[in-house]
Amino acid sequence: MLESSKAIAELMIAWRRDFHRNPELGYEERRTSGIVADHLRSLGLEVRTGVGKTGVVGLLRGAEPGPTFLLRADMDALPIPDAKAVPYRSTVEGKAHLCGHDAHTAMLMGAAKLLAERGLGRGSVKFMFQPAEEAGAGAKAMIEDGVLNDPKVDAAAALHVSPYHPLGKTAASIGPAWAATNGLRINIIGRGGHAASPHHTIDSIPIAAQVVTALQQIASRQVDPLDSVVVTIGQINGGFAMNAIAPEVELLGTVRTLNPKLREQMRGKIESIVKGVTEAFGARYELELRDGYPVVANDDAMYERFARTSDEVMGAGNREKIPPTMGGEDFAFVAGRVPAVMFRLGTRSGDDTAYPLHHPSFDLDESAMPFGAAMLASLAIDYLEGL
Repeated sequence: MLESSKAIAELMIAWRRDFHRNPELGYEERRTSGIVADHLRSLGLEVRTGVGKTGVVGLLRGAEPGPTFLLRADMDALPIPDAKAVPYRSTVEGKAHLCGHDAHTAMLMGAAKLLAERGLGRGSVKFMFQPAEEAGAGAKAMIEDGVLNDPKVDAAAALHVSPYHPLGKTAASIGPAWAATNGLRINIIGRGGHAASPHHTIDSIPIAAQVVTALQQIASRQVDPLDSVVVTIGQINGGFAMNAIAPEVELLGTVRTLNPKLREQMRGKIESIVKGVTEAFGARYELELRDGYPVVANDDAMYERFARTSDEVMGAGNREKIPPTMGGEDFAFVAGRVPAVMFRLGTRSGDDTAYPLHHPSFDLDESAMPFGAAMLASLAIDYLEGL
């Protein structure tokens, strides 16, 4: 399978570079999904478009009935400028593929070609090209549109490129792999006025600063050090002029956990702090904690399939068992419904490919792509023929 994948490496690289030049944000992936759908049709697959708004589903049926295995890739880009000086640099101002979704899409297109040309003895493979992984819950939208049905999906797999792992390596977690995420919004409501008369006001900015500082005590003092939680305030909005005291300040952030019980407790912990600080200074508050993505939990049996497949495709000694990340992944919606595994594919080979995900200069070593396509195709074969 790896040799067959290497034979189509240039084709996958061309797809990836085309997507990289023409990035589309979540639920805007019309050009990308059109290219994907045309490719799947050319392979003779059954194709559905408009699934979850801009998602595409391809179905490859085997010679005999059997289970259905799903392979997933995400297609959306990020609203971040591309800082790379490369021929395939983004041509769309303020948008770029800085999380590797262009490569994910190209590798799954490659896996579809490998499997279609090989053929399946039994069962089916469903190819899920989803929109809006970046905070848009595109996987959930596709599930609501029936991606796991007709035929019913029995198990699933996905990969994510990783600049944290060297080229030629794979890595995965047993059990929890990606964290649950929640969106956080706190509005501190004070009373504005002239900067020269702070005693006639309730200054929302220093109160907000106290809230931000106090929230860090949750991780350091309120949660078992062996448990995992991250509370990040990533955006602060407030004020109108340098000589006016701001009447309100909005804090926007994220809360990430691995333990479902702790996730349920976080609203109470956050509200206790926000209420105490604001009341102490005479202010009011509004608090919103929105559900994001659940935990991605790798199924034990599926992890073992990944481990066996990686050793066969990548070679023994090129697989790493890793702890979970506090990053979020909407593959969680799939993994919460069927046994699944999501693994990392090493794409770092030097300084140019060592930038972290979501960095404006993020890039990957494209010679990793045949490994990814071969891994996905081989996982599907292992599942369908190994039952």
